[in-house]
This record gives sequence, C-alpha cells and structure tokens, in this order.
Amino acid sequence: MQIQENISLKPYNTFGINVKAKYFSSFATIDELTELLSYYRPKGQDSRLILGGGSNILFTKDFDGIVLKNGLKGIELIKEDDKFYYVKAAAGEIWHEFVLYCIEHNYAGVENLSLIPGSVGASPMQNIGAYGVEIKDVFEELEAYHIHDKSILTFSLEECGFGYRESVFKKKFKDQFVILNVTYKLRKQPQYNTTYGAITKELEKEGVKELSIKNISDTIINIRKSKLPDPKVVGNAGSFFKNPVVSKFRWHFIWEQYKDVSAYMIDDMHYKIAAGWLIEKCGWKGFRKGDAGCNPLQALVLVNYGNSSGQEIFDLSEEIIQSVKRKFGVELEREVNII
Repeated sequence: MQIQENISLKPYNTFGINVKAKYFSSFATIDELTELLSYYRPKGQDSRLILGGGSNILFTKDFDGIVLKNGLKGIELIKEDDKFYYVKAAAGEIWHEFVLYCIEHNYAGVENLSLIPGSVGASPMQNIGAYGVEIKDVFEELEAYHIHDKSILTFSLEECGFGYRESVFKKKFKDQFVILNVTYKLRKQPQYNTTYGAITKELEKEGVKELSIKNISDTIINIRKSKLPDPKVVGNAGSFFKNPVVSKFRWHFIWEQYKDVSAYMIDDMHYKIAAGWLIEKCGWKGFRKGDAGCNPLQALVLVNYGNSSGQEIFDLSEEIIQSVKRKFGVELEREVNII
C-alpha cells in the first residue's frame, strides 16, 4: 500500500482537468481497500473519493482529502441456464473492454452500450444507457463494500433502485459503499435493438443484411465516433445534462413554437425532450470561451479544449441552464458529478 501526496488528477478524469489530490492511492484487492480505509480516516465523507474511470466527473478545485482509485480486475462466467449467461466483472474493469469481451464470447445484451467511457463499477451507479438500452435491462446483482461496517453486501435489481441515470448509490447510499463487482444477465439468443437513433440507417449504409451483436456494436461505435469527441483528444465526460421530462402542457407550448422539437411521449401527461436540442436552440452549439466549450457536433457535450479549469466548464454549464430556463421554461439537470 502506497499513499502519495499532492498528485495531479489530470490523468484520472476524462475532462483532463488539472487539479490535485492531497492524498492518492489505488487498490487491487479488498484487503488493500480495507487497509486504506483503516489507515486514512477523513474528518468527513467529502474528503474521501472512490474513483473509477473518471468519465462522469468534473473537478472544480483541488481535492482536500484522499482519492482511492478502484483497480479491481477480473471477468468470469459464473453460471448459465437455458436462456442466459451470468457474467461477473470486477468494478475496476474498463467498461468498453468488458463489452468487447462479451461480444467475443457471444454474450448478448450490452452491444448497444459500446464505447461508453468509464468503468464497470460506474455502470450501475449511473444506470448508464444508450441507444435504447440501460444497465437495468441486463443487471443481475452487484457486491458492494460498506465503508463503515467493513462488510460486503449483495444488491439485487430492485434494491439498486434504478432510474434515469440514477441508483441508490448516487443519493440514498452516497459515499457509503464501494462497488466491488457487477453480475450481468446476458442472453444466449440476442434480442436486437436497432430502432433507436440512426442505427438502422447506419446498418443499411454499411450494407449489413444479417444482424449480429458484433455488427451492431461496430455500428454504434461508428455513430458515437462521428458525433462525440474522443476524450483522449478533447476532454469531455460525454452527455453533460440529462434529457428533461416535462409536462404535456409544457411540451405543447414548445411544440407550438418549434414543430421540430426533439421529444417523445413517456405517458399521457409527460414528454422527454432532448437536452441537446434545447441547448442548440439557445445558440450554444459550437460555442467556445477560452478552452471551455460546447461541442460543435453534439450540443449535449461540454468540452475542455486543453487548459480549461473545471470551474470555467461549470460556469458555462450554469449559463446554459439559465438560458434554457429563460427560453423554454425547462430546467436542465447535470448528469455529470460535480466535485
């Protein structure tokens, strides 16, 4: 176990924000995690941060505490039945590499979640989703380490309380658990989901006649690369805002002015509107101030062109939120965690 002091977190967050952690360490086993938690006892929860892939976080200042990097590794098939494979992955595994592993072994269900940055451990915490699929659709259970009791608990689908980019680990149990591993329930016979976005059009363009989880994954990777900047080239955390749910009356008010509003009905009284569409209509798409900006291809993505501070990106997000509220009467909510 080694605890380093005054370590730059720039390599550990996809925004590439250059802030420092007062203390930094990593753990590759549960014993190392226990030792670190016992050795360093912060004054408050806010002075301890468990870090995965750093893909859904915005640092606005130096972290005056200890950052623990989750380095747990391993993927295994733990059981199977007539319809499903049950695959357990350690929380420190890179999500996209896990998806590719599943495709290689013909485990179906996560192909639509290709190229999402981050770690396996963050997947249930955020209930990550893309192109019509969410983690809750393939989730079986997870194991998590209780920081105070030093016990390991198992959480079922129901106990995780999944919602739109939400779980019990983001609010109810925030900073109380470290996710150790996640078990996914993956199909032996694929159920292809190609109705969302441009998947069908892209498959036709590529001349794909017989579907497979591999060509769906490849197609989604191509779509994402065409719309979203590579964090290794331009710092970003993917979608910065959640798509807001509004009342039928608010949607109709917007539709009367903008017939091209990008939205779909959730139920008789609610619609979900594309946050990127709202932001673009407010004129932010392609905006840049210093090195903080709004991606010119997808307005939902805020970017760091090189040397922006986290505070500058946060301030830009606040301006966007206020402008959307003034123009449409809709309040955007950040998807990215602000530290």
